[in-house]
Formats: sequence, structure tokens, C-alpha cells
Amino acid sequence: MKAFTYERAATPQAAASAAARPGARMIAGGTNLLDLMKLQVETPVHLVDINRLGLDAIEPTADGGLRIGAMVRNADLAADPRVRRNYAVLSRALLAGASGQLRNKATTGGNLLQRTRCVYFYDIARPCNKRQPGSGCSALQGYNRMHAVIGASDQCIATHPSDMAVAMRVLDATVETVMPSGAHRVIPIADFHRLPGDTPQLETDLQPGEMITGVTLPPPVPGRQVYRKVRDRASYAFALVSVAAIVDAGGGRIRSARLAFGGLAHKPWRVEAAEARLADTVLDEAAVDAAADGVLAGARGRGHNDFKLPLLRRTLQATIDEAARAA
Repeated sequence: MKAFTYERAATPQAAASAAARPGARMIAGGTNLLDLMKLQVETPVHLVDINRLGLDAIEPTADGGLRIGAMVRNADLAADPRVRRNYAVLSRALLAGASGQLRNKATTGGNLLQRTRCVYFYDIARPCNKRQPGSGCSALQGYNRMHAVIGASDQCIATHPSDMAVAMRVLDATVETVMPSGAHRVIPIADFHRLPGDTPQLETDLQPGEMITGVTLPPPVPGRQVYRKVRDRASYAFALVSVAAIVDAGGGRIRSARLAFGGLAHKPWRVEAAEARLADTVLDEAAVDAAADGVLAGARGRGHNDFKLPLLRRTLQATIDEAARAA
């Protein structure tokens, strides 16, 4: 591990100002950053500890939603009675991620910012445009079973690893931040993560030093909430395909549906036009298949990950069936 300096920030703005310096990084739970430092994928020269900033509350909002502080631990968020009752898809997504020990440390803000688990990104001996822009993408012609089939580019085909972020996307969450100047921003979750394009090293819309202070969930919408994750083993594994769904159904018909997907793209994937294909339709395989067509528009496998295309269809069907049965 490379040598680095350390400070404990006193306020969110002070943390943002310190993190804006070249080579500085914020650290909270450290469940991703410390691994990257040990492998020398990331070599920060200065760490800014944000654990004591008081951003660990879960509070109701005036309109009936919920505000989650950036430092709320994943385990606490999943267990909160309000989350379990009104945002069950979020609780289920959190419990599907990592292990109990990691959920006790990992934070809401850090979960949104975790970096891809692409094996070539983690291997500093192999070219990776995300780690070293312009060096190439080893996954394009390499082992790409876990990689993206939608929204990728010739510069990067990595996927975003977060389960929580997929649930946040289907819930239309907003991300609150503070800048080094003290100014605040509110970013819709749909705009928070970026697709790789020609700049795969830029993963979010955050500016240098900008710090997440919280995430706000709007009031809950009608429908049964389901999170289904397909992975190689029952726990402690990243999604091959995951679906977060809110389905309002009854009497053999789907009134409305919200759908977000993990394991497919560089960011949580949602296609509102595909959701529209399910609205006010008879609950049958043809309707779900039409929605899957919309989700997979422009999708492309890279060899080892071709199976994700039919797997998405089957997983979506199983998710819709589960939600409808429960309704």
C-alpha cells in the first residue's frame, strides 16, 4: 500500500473542500476503496474521513417521502420499519448485496459510488480505459461473462455493481450533494451515473470534491415491490441480471409497472417506454415479452455474456409473476 495522509473532516463543506485537492479521496465505510488501495488500482495521497459528520439519520419528508443520510449504513437502512413497509424493493435489494458484515459498514453514499467489479479494472497489469484512459479495454476480447449488454461503448463494457442503486432508480430517488464552495445540488438518480461513451473514467455527474449528503425517496406509489437477483451463488455475488419492479396489478391485468435493471449496463437501467408497454394490459407472457423487447433495444452480447439477453426475459417474467401473485 502506498503512503497517504489522513484527516477527519468537521463539516460537509470542509470535507468537500479537502476532497477537491488533487489525489484526495473521501473514506466512509471503506468497503470498496480499501480493496482498491490494497491492489493499487487507486493510490490516493490523502484520505478525508467523513464518518463523524452526523449524516446518519433516516427522516420523513413533508410530502410523505423519506430522506436518508449519506452515512446511513446499509444494514440499518434495510432494517428500518419505514423502508420495509413503504420501500420494500429497497430493503430487499440491500439484503441481496454483499454480506452481513459488509452491510454493517457500507454506507448509502458509498454504495452509489462503488466502482465496477470488472476483473480487468482490478488487474493493474492489464489495459483498462477506466483505470488508465487510452490504454484499451481488455474485456472486449477477453472474458466478459459479467459485462454489459446495453449502453456500453468500445471504450468500456463494465457494469455497475450496486443492488441498492437499481432500487433507487425504480423509486425515482434524488441525490443531494454539497460542493466545496458550500453550494448544494439535487441530482435525479436517473442523471447521477454516466454511461461510458469516450470517457469511462467519469462514472458519475459529481464535480471534483462534490460530496453526497443524502438521498431522498418520493412518497411511495401503488403496487407490489419486488427485487429479484440472478447470480452465480446464493450470497456474496454480484448480479448477472437483477430486476427491481413496482407492479400495480389485479384481476389478471397490469395497471402500471416500474422496472429497473442491474447487471446489464454501466448504470442502473430503466426504460420508461418499456414500462408503458405493460400499462393497462392483460397479464400474459406476450405483454412481458413486449416490455423485454423495449428494455433490450440495441442490446449486444460480447460472446461470454450473450446468455444475458434470454436471461433478462426469463427474469423479468418471473418478477412480474411474483408481483402479480402477491397482489
